[in-house]
Amino acid sequence: MIRTGWGAVRSAWKDTTTDERGDVPGWVLVTLMTAGLVVAIWALAGPALANLFTDAISRVSGF
Repeated sequence: MIRTGWGAVRSAWKDTTTDERGDVPGWVLVTLMTAGLVVAIWALAGPALANLFTDAISRVSGF
């Protein structure tokens, strides 16, 4: 049966407003794991990047 008029609008509205909120705990876990990876990589690469920056600045300033 094809709905027309307000019946179609109500039916379409019910289809789009289901109680589907997504996987919030999953997104929280992904966010926390990403932040953890960033912190771990920063801890490992931070000193090397700082030395690289210092060397580059000293070479530019030395000329």
